[in-house]
Amino acid sequence: MRIAVDAMGGDYAPREIVAGAVQWVQQHGGQIILVGPVEQLNKELANYDYDPAKIELAEASQVIGMDESPALALRKKKDASIVVATKLVKEGRADAVLSCGNTGAQMAAAIFILGRLPGIERPPVVVALPNGQGSHTILIDAGANVDCRPKQLLHFAILGSLYASSVLKIANPRVALINNGQEEGKGNQLTLEAYELIKNHSGLNFTGNIEGRELLSGQADVVVCDGFVGNIILKTIEGLAMFVAQGVSRELGSVPAFFKQLDYTQYGGAPLLGVDGISIVCHGSSRREAVCNGLQVAADCVAKNIVNLQKESLEV
Repeated sequence: MRIAVDAMGGDYAPREIVAGAVQWVQQHGGQIILVGPVEQLNKELANYDYDPAKIELAEASQVIGMDESPALALRKKKDASIVVATKLVKEGRADAVLSCGNTGAQMAAAIFILGRLPGIERPPVVVALPNGQGSHTILIDAGANVDCRPKQLLHFAILGSLYASSVLKIANPRVALINNGQEEGKGNQLTLEAYELIKNHSGLNFTGNIEGRELLSGQADVVVCDGFVGNIILKTIEGLAMFVAQGVSRELGSVPAFFKQLDYTQYGGAPLLGVDGISIVCHGSSRREAVCNGLQVAADCVAKNIVNLQKESLEV
């Protein structure tokens, strides 16, 4: 298994990205292609004792910044690290790509280089959150698409249900639509129309609307929303977890292990579904542990053949 890593993407690139890649190779034995300025990457690698047969380098002379327009940057920066890394997957030289950089640029690279799966208009990011039943709840879309149409939310529901059943092994996943009330008539125009589409899709176990306070209750296995709402939810959970953990630490002198379940570094990365290849989106502020865990998410997606499973599901 070989994973291409955008070594220049993220707030702490390339130092923490390289460190996380080395950690993953040492712990799991896979192979890595670090993409970026080779001279700079060699300097970072000089700090570690690693098997050179497990880590190779691919030159990329440009970087797409976090604040750059994805479409414009992709046109102007043909040798950007995320572009080169994604091309390695397209060419079959890597099984997956991982980046902590500009999410919009990563999504654009996945769409234009890997291509969308049949029938999918907007590839979503999927995140598995812990829930009160000791399992996980899928949140989709977690930030890739801020403006969506009802049909696209239906696509998210289909892809999320597939991910829950194939990767998390949840039989007949319960799908819910995040909303400002449980009643069928609640919501804005987007959720009202999406509700009807999801409800009438015979392949989904749709349970209706779910409110934000019930997200982690375990009442649903897949929670659907647009990326604008999903990203706010995700970042709010992260911020609240840190706030409560700091308060508990001041009161008790330590933080219970439970709080690690809500630490984004533990899940590391989130797959971009609906594209013809595996692309793992990581938090922009990821450090080595998060990068290492994100690489394991990529490895799990490769092992479970998630791309072919999506293709088969979409053909039904």
